[in-house]
Amino acid sequence: MNNPYAGAEIWFLTGSQDLYGEETLQQVAEQSQRVAAGLDDAGAVPARVVWKPVLKDAGAIRRAMGEANEDPNCLGVITWMHTFSPAKMWISGIDALRKPLLHLHTQADAALPWATIDMDFMNLNQAAHGDREYAFILTRLRQPRTTVAGHVSNPRVQARVGSWVRAAAGARAARSLKLARFGDNMRNVAVTESDKVEAELRFGVSVNTWGVNDLVAVVDAVPEKSVQALVEEYDDLYDMDADLRQGGARHDSVRYQARIEAALRTFLEDGGFGAFTTNFEDLGGLRQLPGLAVQRLMADGYGFGGEGDWKTSALLHVLKVAGHGLPGGTSFMEDYTYDLASDRPKILGAHMLEVCPSITTSRPRLEVHPLGIGDREDPARLVFTADPGPGITVGWSDLGDRFRWVANEIDVVEPSEPLPKLPVARAVWEPRPDFATATEGWLTAGGPHHTVLSTQLGAEEVTDLAEVFGTELVVIDADTTRRSLAKELRWSAAYHRLAQGL
Repeated sequence: MNNPYAGAEIWFLTGSQDLYGEETLQQVAEQSQRVAAGLDDAGAVPARVVWKPVLKDAGAIRRAMGEANEDPNCLGVITWMHTFSPAKMWISGIDALRKPLLHLHTQADAALPWATIDMDFMNLNQAAHGDREYAFILTRLRQPRTTVAGHVSNPRVQARVGSWVRAAAGARAARSLKLARFGDNMRNVAVTESDKVEAELRFGVSVNTWGVNDLVAVVDAVPEKSVQALVEEYDDLYDMDADLRQGGARHDSVRYQARIEAALRTFLEDGGFGAFTTNFEDLGGLRQLPGLAVQRLMADGYGFGGEGDWKTSALLHVLKVAGHGLPGGTSFMEDYTYDLASDRPKILGAHMLEVCPSITTSRPRLEVHPLGIGDREDPARLVFTADPGPGITVGWSDLGDRFRWVANEIDVVEPSEPLPKLPVARAVWEPRPDFATATEGWLTAGGPHHTVLSTQLGAEEVTDLAEVFGTELVVIDADTTRRSLAKELRWSAAYHRLAQGL
């Protein structure tokens, strides 16, 4: 994946008014530039923070928001009311804004100069006053936004702003995302079906279907030199048995997966796609289900969903963009089976083949095994175990009247015992707050069986993303109880039904 933050900008907009005179406004400009520079210098903020001239009237605000909408490098805007900026000035500009919004509630200096404070100081440093006026109008306009309070020198504030910037980058990726669905949905499966028109309206994701034999034609046309280059790369990167290497008895299985990878890359790059799906029930002329090929494309930032699951594929790409450059990884995942024999039950997650190697720092093994479904040749795949650490799983469901994301904070752990006969990549985790509460909550919320597992991101980034998209989010974390979640789901259902009628 190309760096999604290269050339990206966050615009820093400061509100004031002409009431205070030119000298005060000059101080406002100088101090707001200092605040913007503090964020721009923060390592936790992955995009440039660009200061814009102080906004003093409705026309300037409206123009600034329109320019932000039209600038492709602008991920979103940060607003701060340094002094008192009467909120009616902001109505038309906020109404026009189509980019993510962060309301920063801060002030120029962390400490007050108690001994020298006079009314000139009070008139200049009244963000505590001005931001409340501004926040009211945001609420009155029902404007989705993230609010962060504190001084910009505080690492917690920098981290929160950085989380929102990552959400804004994910939102930009979604709004330009083209997704290729090779074949349709797995037959008779409900949760992976959804309203593509509503998804494009809400998230910007364009989902369209291609026959799998459209891909097969590209597979058949891959030059042998492209296959050979990938095979040599596999030899360098992965452990494998001698009979899978060049000249080995089963080397052809590896070469065919390389052919699929080369074809998929060509198809996706030529079509401008950032995500795709496959379906083992519809393989057409493919000799293998794509396995190794899909794993390597995910590692490069492509979204993927099995069995035609385009929602999870789109979500995977968005979260990979949001997490770019952070330690850990992000992968397509499925809750497969449980270890219930201890007082700390664990979930063993995997899929038929398609788990992203970004979630491990170990050297994967390239293996070839029978698949048992799909009625095709034995496919090549990477086998590994995910690194331990905190993470999150996120699933996307269509409830008919709205979309819902369900997220569960987890701790990825080592398997309780070795898995010598499991021929697929896997992750083992303990859900928070505990197995029973988390799984019962997930089931009650209607969470899907396909998820995105990330050890790069957490609940804050996912919450910011949900806010940007205006979609419902249910978070199951260390503080969740059965009672609190039941109340949340009831209130959420009532809110969304009422909101549709407003």
